[in-house]
Amino acid sequence: MADKRQRARVQGSWAGHSKTAATVFQAGRHSTQNVASTQRSPKEQAAADGRFVFQDPTEVQRKIPEVRIIDKEGLYEISSGPTGVSRLHLKPAFIDPKEADWMFEQLYREIPWQQKSNIGPDGSYKEPRLTSWYGDLPYTYSNSTMKSNPHWHPLLSMLKDLIAEVTGYTFNSLLCNLYRHCKDSIDWHSDDEPSLGIDPVIASLSYGETRNFEMRKKLPPEEKGDYTYAERIRIPLNHGCLLVMEGKTQKDWQHRVPKEYHDRNPRINLTFRTVYPEARLN
Repeated sequence: MADKRQRARVQGSWAGHSKTAATVFQAGRHSTQNVASTQRSPKEQAAADGRFVFQDPTEVQRKIPEVRIIDKEGLYEISSGPTGVSRLHLKPAFIDPKEADWMFEQLYREIPWQQKSNIGPDGSYKEPRLTSWYGDLPYTYSNSTMKSNPHWHPLLSMLKDLIAEVTGYTFNSLLCNLYRHCKDSIDWHSDDEPSLGIDPVIASLSYGETRNFEMRKKLPPEEKGDYTYAERIRIPLNHGCLLVMEGKTQKDWQHRVPKEYHDRNPRINLTFRTVYPEARLN
């Protein structure tokens, strides 16, 4: 009988300790939950309670498009949209290199090169290149006018006829550009002056040093002048190369020849175009 009472006391003691331990464990678990709860952010706590949580919209990540390089002969459709199709026709070896050598020397010596002054937002400035204009009509761009020069150099007349025969386009005017060194350039622009009519075709013939001809797609209004994500094209124009821009290229794209930061020999660029009298444009 004494043994039974002793076992009962031991079991009762163990039960008491077990109840106490369980109480401590449960309290500790609730305490841990309370600590975890206090460490949550308001949004996390609301989500845990099943309440609606407003999330800031995820910012759309835009990728800057890679520059497209065009350096092989061919006809390229560079864009197509509501306005129409923009095309480039590239002929890297239009003039044989040996022929191009003597042509360059003759044009360099005999064209009456001059430095044109333009008018910009900050006043008058001199173009960073030399130019010469041929045609029956004057040509106005950048708020200044080049006088007509109807007396074509014989070599220029021959080249005009050759390009017309090959391309099927006829031209009545020519802007000659001489880039004397790496710092000579022309900034972003389009050949879209009213005197050139609708969808002007420009045939660009290059001699001398290879320079990069860069293009970028014009922006929609929502871009607010930020060209970060604009489509871009780079074309190395080499000795004897012919590039024809047609379709909506002048309406939908801009182009430039940028400054460079290493030595460059002179380059001559002949840009054949058609200028219309004002009476035909009205």
